[in-house]
Amino acid sequence: MKTPAVYINLEHIKENASRLIDRCNKRGIKLTGVVKGAAGDVRVARAFVQGGIRSIGDSRLRNIIKFRQEGFNEEMVLLRLPQLSDIERVVKYVDICLVSELVTIKALSREAHKNRKKMGIILMVDVGDLREGVLPEDLLDFTAEIIDLPGIVFKGLGTNVGCYGGVLPTRENTEILVELTKKIENKFDLKLPLISGGNTATTILLDDELPEGINNLRVGEAILQGTDITNQRLIEGLNHHNFVLKASIIEIKEKPSVPKGVTGHDAFGKKPRFEDKGIRKRAILAAGRQDVKVDGLTPLLAGVEIIGASSDHLLLDVTDSAEKLKVGDKLAFNLDYGAMLALMTSEYVHKHYIH
Repeated sequence: MKTPAVYINLEHIKENASRLIDRCNKRGIKLTGVVKGAAGDVRVARAFVQGGIRSIGDSRLRNIIKFRQEGFNEEMVLLRLPQLSDIERVVKYVDICLVSELVTIKALSREAHKNRKKMGIILMVDVGDLREGVLPEDLLDFTAEIIDLPGIVFKGLGTNVGCYGGVLPTRENTEILVELTKKIENKFDLKLPLISGGNTATTILLDDELPEGINNLRVGEAILQGTDITNQRLIEGLNHHNFVLKASIIEIKEKPSVPKGVTGHDAFGKKPRFEDKGIRKRAILAAGRQDVKVDGLTPLLAGVEIIGASSDHLLLDVTDSAEKLKVGDKLAFNLDYGAMLALMTSEYVHKHYIH
């Protein structure tokens, strides 16, 4: 089998989608399955659909276009705020997009009206993470500018935490959306059908802390990996680590643990530090920083330690390995979300599917 390769358990992903849908249904929550972590992989997106997902979210417009061309008829949600240069294609291929800029919404309105279409929007509100969104105090004035735009269907409000500022979802910051929705509905005499309360991190509130009124979550990591990196947890009842890296040993030798000679900075501008452990057995794998986020890897073989990486080489200390290793052997690693995302994006990494 060719390496480096990421092994993808489609059956486990499908099961995770189904289990999360069941949990959300009990709370009256519509689940948007976020496939962006799989970098437009059609087979992974199909596993979401086979698990019952009827609303698919992705941050890359080109992936949504690919899904449409592959015959996907599910609702498509564009998660990254639209670029003005993409407006024509957004209206053509997307059902709902997240927005926060008036100029963008007006451009969507013109294009949708021209083509006699309706463009759904979820207006994002910044509740503290400082990524995208209108500030709560500006929301009513902002809403007054968009409610009568032709071709626009104002679906509701949304928010995002955890992805940039590391702000954790709480009942308090999520409830802001519910209160703001009530203010908009009362002031403008309208009904907003969606309150999109967050991402995988927000699922920690599902059992008893999620405010009444939240009726949509946009979830990717939990379905793909069964993990929640923001809250540092494995999600109970889901399949975990459904993406595994395997890479081949291309060199294995005993070497000193500290480089010899005058040292400067490495190829990534960092000044490395080394602990002198004497002579150690070191293995080099055919994978590197161009392929993966190295600090997101966890070796599955006991006694193996990652000690560094260059663009193309992953360096390991295998002195205490539970198995005797040789050139050509393949080592496996669990992945965090960032490592999975990088591997799925890299064209140099083979993809193998487990059904």
